Amino acid sequence: ILRDLVQYKLVRYDHKNGIRGYHLTYAGYDYLALRSLCNQEAIYSIGNKIGVGKESDIYIAADEEGEQHVLKLHRLGRVCFRKVKEKRDYLKRRKNASWLYLSRLAAEREYSFLKALHERGYPVPEPVSWNRHAIVMKLVQGYPLSQVKTITNTAKVYTRLMDLVSRLAQMGLIHGDFNEFNLMIDDRERITVIDLPQMISTSHANAEYYFDRDVECIRTWFRKRYNFDSDDRPYLSDIVCESAVDVEMKASGYSRDLASQFEELTLKKEDGDEEGDKEEGESDNYESERDEESEGEDEGSETEDEESEEESEKDVCPNLEEE
Repeated sequence: ILRDLVQYKLVRYDHKNGIRGYHLTYAGYDYLALRSLCNQEAIYSIGNKIGVGKESDIYIAADEEGEQHVLKLHRLGRVCFRKVKEKRDYLKRRKNASWLYLSRLAAEREYSFLKALHERGYPVPEPVSWNRHAIVMKLVQGYPLSQVKTITNTAKVYTRLMDLVSRLAQMGLIHGDFNEFNLMIDDRERITVIDLPQMISTSHANAEYYFDRDVECIRTWFRKRYNFDSDDRPYLSDIVCESAVDVEMKASGYSRDLASQFEELTLKKEDGDEEGDKEEGESDNYESERDEESEGEDEGSETEDEESEEESEKDVCPNLEEE
C-alpha cells in the first residue's frame, strides 16, 4: 500500500538522520480533505484553478445540484512565504509544527471569521463547510479590484471601503491585508471582502499601524489607478468598539485578561442574577485562597492546552515533521 501511495505522491519516503519513515504530502492531505467534504455533500465536482496566492490555491467547485462554490486549499510553507511562522500566530505557544498543521489552523481560523462576519451582515463570502486545510464557500460574482480599470462612482466606492474598514474595527477586528487584491467588486459596484486568516484584534500591540496600513493601501490604489484622492479617512482612535468579535474568534492580539473577562461575563449572563448574587456572597477566605492558587492553575492549564494541541495534531496528520 505504501508503495502505491508513494507512486501517486500521496506520501513521501524520507531518510533523515538514520531514521526512515513516510511523510504525508499536500496531495495526500488534499485527498483526505476532499474525501471528507464529499462525504459531507459540500462538494461533488472540482473544476479549474481560478486563483493562486502565496498562501493558498483557489478552485471552482460545485455540489450535487450544480450550484457553484469556491474551494480554497491553504498551502502554507511555499518558498516565497517561509516567514509565515514569524508573521502569523497560528502556533500560539507551540515552538514547532509542520506546514500541514499550520495550513489546517489557518483554514480553521478563516472559516471561523467568515462565519462570524457573515452572520453579522458583513460582506464576505458565505461559508459552506471546512475540513482540515480546505474551505468551501459560495462563489462571489465579481472581479478583483486590482483588475478593474474604471469605476463609475469612484467617491462612493471609496467611501464604502472606508466604512468597511471602520465596521471591522467596531467589531474589534483589523483585516491586516485590506488591499485591491483581497476586494471583489461586481457590476453594481458592490464590495466583498476576502482572505481573512491574517486578521488581528484592535487590542493588538501594533493595531494602529495595521489599521493605518489598510487605509493607506486603499488611498494609494485610488490615487494611482483612478486618479482619486481624498483626505476623508477613518482613524482607529476615533472608532468605538461595539462588539467583541475579536475575543469570540480569538483573533491575534487579544489579551489573556480580555479573554478571561469575556468568559466570566458570558458565564454570569447565562447563569443569571441568582448566580451573580451567589458570587457576591462568597467569603473573603475563599477569594484569598483562589488568588493564591491562581498562578498554579494557570501553569497547569497551559500544560494541558499544549498536550491537547499535540494530540489533536497527531490525530489529524500523524507522522508529520516540519520540512
